[in-house]
Amino acid sequence: MKKLSLLIIALFSIQWVSCSGNENAQDVDTGADSLESNNPEEISIQVDTVATGLNVPWGMAFLPDGRILVTEKSGEILIVEDGKLSDQKVQGVPEVFDSGQGGLLDIQLHPEYQENGWIYFTYSKPLEGGAVTTLSRAKLDGNQFTDLQEVVVVQPGLKTAHHFGSRIAFDNEGYLYFTAGERGTKENSQDLTTGYGNVHRIFDDGRVPDDNPFVDTPNAQPSIWSYGHRNPQGLYFDKDSGILWEHEHGPKGGDELNIIKKGENYGWPVTTYGIDYDGSTISEISEKEGITNPVNYWVPSIAPSGMTMIKGDLFSDWKNNLLIGALSHQHVTRVVLNGEEFESKEIFLEEVGRVRAVSESPDGHIYVAVEGPGMLLKLSPKE
Repeated sequence: MKKLSLLIIALFSIQWVSCSGNENAQDVDTGADSLESNNPEEISIQVDTVATGLNVPWGMAFLPDGRILVTEKSGEILIVEDGKLSDQKVQGVPEVFDSGQGGLLDIQLHPEYQENGWIYFTYSKPLEGGAVTTLSRAKLDGNQFTDLQEVVVVQPGLKTAHHFGSRIAFDNEGYLYFTAGERGTKENSQDLTTGYGNVHRIFDDGRVPDDNPFVDTPNAQPSIWSYGHRNPQGLYFDKDSGILWEHEHGPKGGDELNIIKKGENYGWPVTTYGIDYDGSTISEISEKEGITNPVNYWVPSIAPSGMTMIKGDLFSDWKNNLLIGALSHQHVTRVVLNGEEFESKEIFLEEVGRVRAVSESPDGHIYVAVEGPGMLLKLSPKE
C-alpha cells in the first residue's frame, strides 16, 4: 500500500442548514449548502492508496478473512487482499447492462454471513431493448460465485439507461431494504404499480413481509416500503437507533437526506428543492401536507453517492456521524446528527475525484472508492 501524495491536513468548513424554511426552489446559486461557519476545525488524516487503475467502482463489502470485494460498474467484482489489488476477480457474476447509469451496483454481506455465506448485490439486468434493476445473491467458493439466485427483479422492464439506484441495507430483524430509482420517468415515483422510485423491504430470500404498507393495495408492488424517490444512491440502517437513512439525487438542486419510514411519500416530483436541467420548473412547492420533508437538502446539487455511519472507536470524535460521497462536487461530507435532527456538516477530501462509495471497515478504517481517477483509498486518523 502506498501513501497518497496528499497526506491531508484538512480544514473542514462547518455548514448549517434548516429545512423548515420556504427556500426558493429555483434559486440554485444560493441556498442550503452555501452557509459556512467562520470557525473551521483543523483535523489531520492519513490517506493511503490501496488500489489504482480502477474504472468506475460502485460498492464494497468486507469479508471476514480480510478481503474486500469492490464492484465495478462494468460488471466485474475486484478483490483487494493483503492491502493491495489482487490479480484475481470474482468469477460467475451475471451479465449486466453496462450503459448510461446502469451496470453492477451495490454489494453487501448478509448479517449472518459466517453462518450462511450469502452475498447480495444489485445490478441492471439486460432485457431485450432495455434493463431492469435486480437484486441477486450468491455464495463465494474461493473466487467463484456459486448458488446464484435472483431475489427480486423490479417490474416492469424499461428502455431508459439511467436512475437505477441502488443500495442495500439490512435491519436488526433480518429484513432487507434496497432502493430503485425512477428510471428517469418522474411519474413512476408516485405510481405504486411500478417498482421504481421506491425503497423496498423484503425477507432475505425475496418473500414480502405481511406487514409491508401496500400488500393489500390493489395492483401495488407489495415490496414497496416508501415511495416518492428520484435516484437513491445511499442507504444505511443504524442498528443502534433503528433509523434507516437514505439519500438521493435531486435534479438541478435538491439532493436529499431522508429518514425512511413505513409507507411514507417523499415527494418526487410533487415537491422538490430543485429545478429541471433546462431551467424549467418541476414543481412550485417544496413542502406539502402528506409528504415527508428531507432532514437536509443540497442546493446546488452535490450528486450524493454512497453512505456510511461511523460506529468504531478509531474515529471516536466522529461516532454516529454520517459520511456521504459526492460525485459532482468530488468530496466526502461528514454530517453531524442529533438523533433524527441535522446539526452540521463538514467537507473533506475535496477534489479527490468522483466519490462513489464510502464504507467503514470492521477495524474502523474508512474506505473511499473514487472514479476519475479510479482508486480505492484508506483513511486513518493521524496523531
